[in-house]
Amino acid sequence: MKRVTFYKMQASGNDFIVIDNRRGVVKNAASFARRVSPRCTSVGADGVLLAERSKRADLRMRIINADGSEPAMCGNGLRCFALFAYRMLRFPSSLTIETGAGLARVRVSGSLIRVQMMRPRSYKTGALLTAGGRKWKSSFVNTGVPHVVFFVKSFNGFSIKDTGRTIRWHRRFKPAGTNVNFVIRKDKHSLINRTYERGVEDETLACGTGSTAAAVVAVLKNLCESPVRVKTRGGEVLTVSLKRDGNKISEVYLEGKASFVYEGVLRIAY
Repeated sequence: MKRVTFYKMQASGNDFIVIDNRRGVVKNAASFARRVSPRCTSVGADGVLLAERSKRADLRMRIINADGSEPAMCGNGLRCFALFAYRMLRFPSSLTIETGAGLARVRVSGSLIRVQMMRPRSYKTGALLTAGGRKWKSSFVNTGVPHVVFFVKSFNGFSIKDTGRTIRWHRRFKPAGTNVNFVIRKDKHSLINRTYERGVEDETLACGTGSTAAAVVAVLKNLCESPVRVKTRGGEVLTVSLKRDGNKISEVYLEGKASFVYEGVLRIAY
């Protein structure tokens, strides 16, 4: 039996099992994540974050979803990872982290973490998608991972989980699929966002890249101006700041809290 020390962390209710993997204690990341992520029968989390060595940055962050898939980026995970690197691995409060979507600069100020998000790309809007017996006018943007965004008047009258699942697997987004966001605009600096996350295959309490996607699309549609405060399903408000030049978005930052929940030891048979 191998002993694996882990830290349970959360950011806006998005929870992770975080492990220092610089010595390769976790060999098969996909199998490991599928084993430890189920709630009730194991530790339980939306996914696993592995801290690994990097030749390009201070550290490399790998994200493994609960189903074993490996997305390129996770905004809330990046906030947890930055706090973990600072508090547990003794890295400086400002550092650069390698992700599957590129390099990200992060800064830790107490429990408040500010992370640089990837430059949004592949923005498209206006496509109509059918799900749950109705047509949805969509916008799409990749904020490190793919997100489709729908602006709604309320969250009543449809199931976010069922509709989200249908759109997540829509033929337009094959083969990888997409994350799905339902967004209410409150005012020019405020949104409410609820996200169905691929890989978790359910609505989560928050999604950092989804909150970023909602803010980016709202700004491009002239519904909001930077900074944009995004209220998540879990109740926390994330702040997205960005620079707009016509239809180009740059210098995107996500700011919010992260915290440790507990420390534990797993005994894994390899």
